[in-house]
Amino acid sequence: MPAIGNVNLVLFGAPGSGKGTQSAFLIERYGIPQISTGDILRAQRQAGTPLADRVQGYMDRGELVPDEVMIEIVRERLRQPDTAGGFILDGFPRTVPQAEALDRMLADLGKRIEKVIYLQVGREALIDRLVHRGRLFDRPDDDPTVAARRIDVFLSDTAPLIDYYGSQHKLEKVDGQLSIEQVRDDILRRLNSLNGQGRRRP
Repeated sequence: MPAIGNVNLVLFGAPGSGKGTQSAFLIERYGIPQISTGDILRAQRQAGTPLADRVQGYMDRGELVPDEVMIEIVRERLRQPDTAGGFILDGFPRTVPQAEALDRMLADLGKRIEKVIYLQVGREALIDRLVHRGRLFDRPDDDPTVAARRIDVFLSDTAPLIDYYGSQHKLEKVDGQLSIEQVRDDILRRLNSLNGQGRRRP
């Protein structure tokens, strides 16, 4: 199986940009786990856990879950042994404070984020994708009104991460409105550039 060697990735983009689809391909190709905070939160809600009680209102309104809750979820996940050989973060970080907390967490573990793949998709296309997905899978957070709210929250609160990771020279922008296969090929081309670069650890 192809390998990129103990690499830690962030797959970044608005809801409906295709992060889940591309993550599924990457974890199969490279054998590193996906950490999807959205999946974790939905599983918690279905199980009716105490965490679900804390986050349900935010999710139903299309708002971001508070930073301190998300940071703790990711911290616990990164402590699990399957992340030792690398991972793909999907849905986190969503704010600059979360990104700063992630950098500190990884530094404590002697790691860092190697690449941040940003899937760019226009607002109207994103809303259309979310509404279609909501109808297919009966997801209340993909209701048209909530979908639009989720996109607006992303644009106002999450987009500053583009500058944050761009300043670290880790950001790779990919056109997420291309076909799934074209997006996949572009991501692979950018990840292949990691091979043989002699990445340093902090």
